[in-house]
Formats: sequence, structure tokens, C-alpha cells
Amino acid sequence: MKILIADDHELFLKGLEFILKENLPNPSITTAQNYTEIFHLLEDKQDFDLIITDLAMPGANWLQALNKIHTLASETPVIVISAVFDKEILQQTLDIGVAGYIPKTASNNLIISAINLVLAGGVYIPHELLYTTSSQSNKNTSKEYIAPLKALEKFADSSNEAPQKSLTERQIEIVKCIAEGLSNKQIAYKLNLTEGTVKVHITVILKVLNVKNRTSAVIEAAKRGYIADNIAKNQ
Repeated sequence: MKILIADDHELFLKGLEFILKENLPNPSITTAQNYTEIFHLLEDKQDFDLIITDLAMPGANWLQALNKIHTLASETPVIVISAVFDKEILQQTLDIGVAGYIPKTASNNLIISAINLVLAGGVYIPHELLYTTSSQSNKNTSKEYIAPLKALEKFADSSNEAPQKSLTERQIEIVKCIAEGLSNKQIAYKLNLTEGTVKVHITVILKVLNVKNRTSAVIEAAKRGYIADNIAKNQ
């Protein structure tokens, strides 16, 4: 598993690297200390299975930086780990397509559990911000984000295990929408999600199904029994 971690505080960066190596199966860790270094790594076409980055770092405005990271590595889930604890900023990162937002005050176990949750296709939101965030969005949106206290119970005792390789019910719904020829925007409207959340799920779907594009995802989903074969043939 190849992971890029970035933080402009060397002590925290080294600490996070140690935690990942101690708790994840054979991770290959690349580090960066600013957004410029992240951009260079991604522009050099280096592939990562996960990107974990601080929010406020030199090199770029965080909003522009996260958008650029998502453009350069659209198939890679991104987790923000930050001392900034603001529900409006959290919502903006989710709209971009960030798959997790972890406070720097989190325990080592929670950090690893949140990472495993994201790798398994979930979206991690801090418990303190979960309900305030979802209350500002459409009332059905809260179903999309897995409540940390419940979801992390599933991973807390298995943080050294590889993430599951199966689609969630929500991801199956999204594959069916792709099979219907819907765009990300149309899928978001139909399922009452943000477009950024749809992008996160499609990234995970491609990884789980081990395919490179949407059409192949539909065909592979049909082979695995997630959707009907006749739907895939319409692609």
C-alpha cells in the first residue's frame, strides 16, 4: 500500500509515519512538507493508494490545493488531518471530494480506524461535527456519512487487516446510476448527495472492482452480481 502523507511540522509528520508503519500492513510511505511537494509528486505521475494531508500548509491556499490534488489524483482517496476544527471548512472539503477529516487531537487508534474506514469505502467525519454538518445539508445526506462511533467499532479491533473488497449498498446504487448513463451531477441529484461525495464513491468503486473507467465498472459489477447483466449490456 502506497501512502503519501504531508504536514509542515516535521515532528507530527514523523509521528504519523511511525503510527502508519506500526499499524498498517506493509505501507510504503512518501512524505511531503508543503503543497508544492505534493503537486510535484503527483505531476510526476506517482501513484498512491491514499493521500493524507494537513490543511494549512505553505505552497497554496488549502481550498485551491485540495481541488488541484483531486484533479491530479482523481482516483485516490484523500484524508485531511488538521488542527482546524470548523464545520464550514469541513463541509467545503467534503464537497471537493475529501473522504475523511481527522482532528490532530485524535488518538492513534482512532486515526488508524478512520483510515481503514476510508479505505473500505466509507467517509469519516468527526463525531463532534457529524450532526452539525449534516443538519446544514439536506436531511437525507446524513445517511451517506457513516457515523464514526458506530462505524469505527467495526474497524477498531481489526486495524491491521486489509480493507474489505466489496461494494456498499450506496456504491451499488451509484453503479446502477452509471449504468443508466447518468453524470456525477445527475447521480448526486437523484441520490440526494453532494457531487463531491459521488466522486469519492466512484473512486472507491473503481478500486474495489479493479477497473479504470466507468464502463468497465458497470461490466465488472454485473459479473460480480451487483447489477443485472442486461443493464451492463446497455453500456
